[in-house]
Amino acid sequence: MTKVTYMAHCGYIVTLDDVVFVFDYVHDPSHALKKTLEQNPDKPVIFFITHQLVNNNHFNPGNFEMAQNHRRVYVVSNSVPADLIPSTLEVAGMSAGDIVEDLPGNIKVQAYKTTEKGVCFVVSQPGGIKMLHAGELNLWDLPDETGRKEYNRDEERYCSIVKRIADDYPELDIAMMNVNPRISLDYAQGARELCKRIKIKDFFPMDIDGDTKEACDFDIYLPEGTTGHCLHVPGQSVNL
Repeated sequence: MTKVTYMAHCGYIVTLDDVVFVFDYVHDPSHALKKTLEQNPDKPVIFFITHQLVNNNHFNPGNFEMAQNHRRVYVVSNSVPADLIPSTLEVAGMSAGDIVEDLPGNIKVQAYKTTEKGVCFVVSQPGGIKMLHAGELNLWDLPDETGRKEYNRDEERYCSIVKRIADDYPELDIAMMNVNPRISLDYAQGARELCKRIKIKDFFPMDIDGDTKEACDFDIYLPEGTTGHCLHVPGQSVNL
């Protein structure tokens, strides 16, 4: 069984039978991570950090203080300054194109470019789960910022990255991607294009923070066969 739990912003917990993933922890107002760790005392924990920005929407150095009673591994974008990472931890720094294998749970991670900062991660297990946390990968159509020519260049770049992921992973069990109507004119275009190129079983929108009316209107951007999950209240979870 796979359990997916929403923390906040782009932060999710994914609990498998033999390992726990923590993606882009920033805030956890419902204490979902603490509860997950208490319920799974013997499972190793892999923390994923896609990038570090001034607004800290994807990064909190508090990551490095958590799960101290568990085996911990940190898979961290090389965009995160090394002096923010304690030297005593088990860390795999990743840039686009890197692959890390033999992590706890026999997990493999591939890092890909994004259209903004940092990397996105595809996490897989032989004969098991294949999932994407997209980080800052998206087709951003920002009001008053993106001219049509620039948008076309961004679209070409975005599609090139997605094609590279699709060549390696034509099917994914889970995809998590930013779908934020507050900051993008065609907020669902990135997700729509992703689902055209990759067969996705379960889709989780990120960074919606209560803006569910549009972001969770899955009929307008998810194809038949892809199930959308509108986890928007901290601590909400679903068993897959």
